[in-house]
Amino acid sequence: MLNLQLALDFANRAADGAGEIARAHFRKSIEVEHKSDDSPVTVADRTIERFLRDRIEQVYPDHGILGEEHGDLNLDREFIWVVDPIDGTKSFVTGHPMFGGLIALLKNGEPQLGQIDMPAMGERWCGIKGKPTTLNRVPVRTSGCKDLAESYAYTTDPMLFSGSAQPVLDMLRDRVRLLRFGGDCYNYALLASGYCDLVLETGLQPYDYLPVVQIIRGAGGVISDWHGHDLGIDSRGDVLASATPELHAQMLKELERLHVTEAA
Repeated sequence: MLNLQLALDFANRAADGAGEIARAHFRKSIEVEHKSDDSPVTVADRTIERFLRDRIEQVYPDHGILGEEHGDLNLDREFIWVVDPIDGTKSFVTGHPMFGGLIALLKNGEPQLGQIDMPAMGERWCGIKGKPTTLNRVPVRTSGCKDLAESYAYTTDPMLFSGSAQPVLDMLRDRVRLLRFGGDCYNYALLASGYCDLVLETGLQPYDYLPVVQIIRGAGGVISDWHGHDLGIDSRGDVLASATPELHAQMLKELERLHVTEAA
């Protein structure tokens, strides 16, 4: 039986090394390439993921790996590691410190632990199933907000809301107390620590959202897709995270009212 605490200890050591690589490249002259979807990628992204994959293969050779830059390995295994070497590469290449490294461990497709590491800021959130979420080893909790009209909300990029999802962004502007943009994975960290109340995003990949699941749950929050279903590798990438079940239910009702859940 896998010991989750030992697995988290391993993830912390791996993140230490990955963070060193990120800081060595941050705010340095670095070549930026663009993938087929026009998203940026750098040598730092690829080097960090290669570092993490090598560590996983050494310590957990029977586990699968899902990564952003180097493809998938043995996704039929009981345990799968999910890694995003730099979440927020646009921030990274423009010298903005709000980029993070993401790691998750799945068992039969269900997130067991997750980590958000912010190398330039010295902050690390860790979540492990059945235990409180921590920031730098100190437990954190969500805000407890239960009213959509009083909530502080984040989404990374309004340009991602197009077509049938556009009414969702319009609704957020009208219904929440404060709506802010940017942040990538840091938004979920802020939610877990009680600084914002709601994160709503679309167009995400499994390596974007799976590492934050246990971080949100362990802080007392709720996270799902726009239908209210648990997130998995095959989810559509429409993510809702809320400080409380009550707030989550209000947002799901709004999504249903807008008739966007099936089309988004």
